[in-house]
Amino acid sequence: MFATNLILVLVVLTNLKLLGSSRLGASIRVVAAQGVALGLLPVLAHRQDLTVHFALLAAGTIAIKGIVFPWFLFRAIREAEIAREIEPYVGYAASLVTGAAALGVSFWLCTRLPIPENIASPWLAPVSFFSIFAGLFLIVSRKRAVSQVLGFLVLENGIYTFGVGVVVRTPFLVEVGVLLDVFVAVFVMGIIIFHINREFDHIDVDRLSTLKD
Repeated sequence: MFATNLILVLVVLTNLKLLGSSRLGASIRVVAAQGVALGLLPVLAHRQDLTVHFALLAAGTIAIKGIVFPWFLFRAIREAEIAREIEPYVGYAASLVTGAAALGVSFWLCTRLPIPENIASPWLAPVSFFSIFAGLFLIVSRKRAVSQVLGFLVLENGIYTFGVGVVVRTPFLVEVGVLLDVFVAVFVMGIIIFHINREFDHIDVDRLSTLKD
C-alpha cells in the first residue's frame, strides 16, 4: 500500500503543479509524468492478484498517457508557436488556493460516500475526485486550447485512477477508461485544430510567414 499511496501523493503534487504553472511545455511534461505514474498503479495496487490483464493495462497506459499524448501536445505548441498561458481567467495563486480547497473537499466528500471495501487505498477515492475537480477547473479557467486539453487529460486521469482502484469488482470501468482515452486522442487534435483555425483562418502554419502588415 505504501507504493500505491506514494503514487497518489505524486498525482496530488502534479495536479497542484499544473494549477500553478504558466509554462505549457513544463505542464505537458508534468501530465506525462502523471500518466507514467498512473500506468504503474494497476500493477502496484493489485500486485497480489497480478495478471496479464493488469500488465497490459499498465503498458498501454504508460504508452498512451506518457508518450503518445505528450508527443501530440508538444507538436501542437511547436506548430502554434505558443509557450505560455499568458492571461488565464483565474490567476495562478488563486488557482492554487482553489486546488487546495478542492483537495480538502474531496477528502471530506469521500467520508460521506459508500466506498468499496476492496479499494486499493483509502486515499484513492479522494485523489480521484481531486483530479476530476482539478481537470474541470483547468478547462474553465484557462484560455489556451492546450491548457484546456491538459485539463481534460487530468480529469480523465481521475476517472482512470478510481477505475483501477476497484478493477477487481468493476472491470467495466477500466474498459470505459480505454474508450475515453480514444476519445481524448480525437479531442486533443480536434480542439487544437479548431482553435488554430479560428484564430488564423487556416491550419497551415507555413502560410503565416506570408502575412503582411
